[in-house]
Amino acid sequence: MTAPRHDFDLVFDNVQIALEGRTLLALDARIAPGEVLTVMGPSGSGKSTLLAFAAGFLSAAFTARGRVLLNGREITALPAERRGIGLLFQDPLLFPHLSVAGNLRFGLPRAAPARTERVEAALADIGLAGFGERDPATLSGGQQSRVALMRLLLSAPRAVLLDEPFSKLDTALRCEIRELVFARLREAGLPSLLVTHDRVDAEAAGGRVVTLA
Repeated sequence: MTAPRHDFDLVFDNVQIALEGRTLLALDARIAPGEVLTVMGPSGSGKSTLLAFAAGFLSAAFTARGRVLLNGREITALPAERRGIGLLFQDPLLFPHLSVAGNLRFGLPRAAPARTERVEAALADIGLAGFGERDPATLSGGQQSRVALMRLLLSAPRAVLLDEPFSKLDTALRCEIRELVFARLREAGLPSLLVTHDRVDAEAAGGRVVTLA
């Protein structure tokens, strides 16, 4: 199943985030279609805070300046659900009360045509044909990560935020899932922001790296 190609860019226009008057981070960058910008730094440096700002759920304890633009449209003040941004976290966060197919259907817009066929095609695409009725808890960690990625892509985001999505996988599996995720993001032309403390993740992403103090 080939993901639809987009040509959106994600721009952080002179973004500064502070806590109790102390500046945590500053970022001024454009992420091109299909590019992954990596932000690295130790715990407490503001990596996850930057993601929260971009996604639209920054805590009121923080003060933020600057703008976030997606495809030239400012989204800074929009609620999270209207930003068109998808997220991948450390945990796959599959819904335990839904089957594997149900999790994928959740990602599809309600008005999407041929929902059943698209879910079946998506499962086949990630090597899980016939797994639709399985309980997500019966899947391996790598299989859950594949379902989480496909659910994200089916939701048709315009940009993606990656919050250390490989950190809980073992070394061999991390390499496999990392390659899959970055390949699919490039294929879909999605501008993506990765936060990580792992230099290998940054190298695999293949884009620019911003290091926070």
